[in-house]
Amino acid sequence: MEDEATRHRLRAGFDRAAEDYQRTRPVCPDRLFDDLIDRAALRPGDRVVEIGCGTGQATVPLARRGLAVTAVEPGAGLAAVARRRLAGFPAAEVVTRSFEDWRPKGAPADAVVAVNSLHWIDPALRYSKPHELLRPGGAMVVAECRWARPADADPFWTDVQEDYRAVGFEGDPPPPPERIGPWHLPPEARGLFEETASLRYPFQVRYSADDHLTNLATQSGTHALGEARRAEFLARVRHRLESLGDPRLTVTFVALLTVGRRA
Repeated sequence: MEDEATRHRLRAGFDRAAEDYQRTRPVCPDRLFDDLIDRAALRPGDRVVEIGCGTGQATVPLARRGLAVTAVEPGAGLAAVARRRLAGFPAAEVVTRSFEDWRPKGAPADAVVAVNSLHWIDPALRYSKPHELLRPGGAMVVAECRWARPADADPFWTDVQEDYRAVGFEGDPPPPPERIGPWHLPPEARGLFEETASLRYPFQVRYSADDHLTNLATQSGTHALGEARRAEFLARVRHRLESLGDPRLTVTFVALLTVGRRA
């Protein structure tokens, strides 16, 4: 997903369904945010820049922990939802702009945080710009949620792969959670940051059949299919769920947290 035009097109898709995104996207577990504060050595009042906040799934937990968060989000619809959710946190603000184009004001940040967003940033700025924004010793924090499929998962999760294959969905089926290891800073970041923590957090979310379909519809891989194949894919999954009586589904994720200290 390194092609710039593709990256911009797919990340813009999230903004077209901001409320659906807010309702159905998984939120990292609370203990990840507690560890984030601890491993990044943050205290209430510290200045944090968040890259691509979406509707605030990470911004709200950070603001609740007393951090002064400036969240930079290019999607106007997503940013509007985030502002609404952050109305009770006067130290948090949402800036509607791409991270690449945003120019900060004030003192250097104590941390730069990217949750499920870093891969959308121009590779040339992905680590160099956070390094510029941070004070010496400040923290670069990367977190994400990855789908997993346990060995004892409901047969639906195996059977639905037929629908993915039928429309030419790119990528592999989710691996078992134990095969999703910690994520480490890549070589291009290591001259800028010293990695100090790399942790993982398996967790599960219960979805209604409708919410699972809504979640699928918001995903970049689904948007990448194009309108016709996207509609076919969602119709196939809907038919499969209806044939099962629209069951509630247990979805398994592994959240990953990586912290680096600015050199």
